Amino acid sequence: MTRKTILHMLTPLRQMSPFDVNMALDAGYDAVVPYTDVGLSDVGNLVQDAIFSRPPDAGVATGIFLAGKDAPTALDMLDAARKAMVPPFEISVFADPAGSFTTAAAMVAKVEKALARHYDRTLADVSVAIFGATGVVGYCTAVIAAKEGARVTIVGHDGLRRVEDIASSIKERFGVTVTPADGSDDAKKGAAIEGANVLLAAAKAGVQVISSAQLRNAPDLLVAADVNAVPPAGIEGLKVNANGEPLEGTRAIGIGPLSIGNVKYKTQSGLFVRMLKAEKPIILDFQDAFSLARDLAK
Repeated sequence: MTRKTILHMLTPLRQMSPFDVNMALDAGYDAVVPYTDVGLSDVGNLVQDAIFSRPPDAGVATGIFLAGKDAPTALDMLDAARKAMVPPFEISVFADPAGSFTTAAAMVAKVEKALARHYDRTLADVSVAIFGATGVVGYCTAVIAAKEGARVTIVGHDGLRRVEDIASSIKERFGVTVTPADGSDDAKKGAAIEGANVLLAAAKAGVQVISSAQLRNAPDLLVAADVNAVPPAGIEGLKVNANGEPLEGTRAIGIGPLSIGNVKYKTQSGLFVRMLKAEKPIILDFQDAFSLARDLAK
């Protein structure tokens, strides 16, 4: 008997993202079931309901997707799901809150590819400034880049307090160091990018965070990338479909949100397909997303 593939989608938010539902169904799941307002303490019981309702050999046909809008919460839920398994009763789990793991993976993979192609450099020891670092995409981007050896600065639009807390959280959870910086006014933003080789914008959609004038004061800039597809661009002058073209007024090249989004879409879809095709249950997080995005980035 061929079993139906079932994906249980858990979010601490009031609503599940239609984007994620569509992606899972298009990847091939027979049934996708959203669960909203899910707290960390609920995860274990939901996972065990899922694993014990089917025989062990159906574990690969059953999955959990963890959504939301907070990376640490999603990772805590992932740990709770893993601990709830009772071998041989196990199922696959994939975390991608607000699409942030796959978006961050795509952004860093595209930047890595651009550095190699245009400058014969890797991320190791490259200076990276991230704006929008208090958001979920910025958080994940900082972790991935730092784990690849980059010297990462996370810039807070509202001062130092929140980015200092995020830097401490990243150090405690992942053992990598990122440097907090104050970006609460134009002068401070300019100072934050002055020595940067890579500029990454992961700020709120429709908000310009870096102007052309500030870019001209970043003489060491090699690559600028932005995930914001809603006008105005997060980085002034960066076109939405840029894929390594020169960024006007600088010696850097630009990577726009549509180029990043193409890799993000393929990465998220690819991880859903990987769950469906796995011979045994698997656990997927941002590191798996980055590994796949690296293969997909061009």
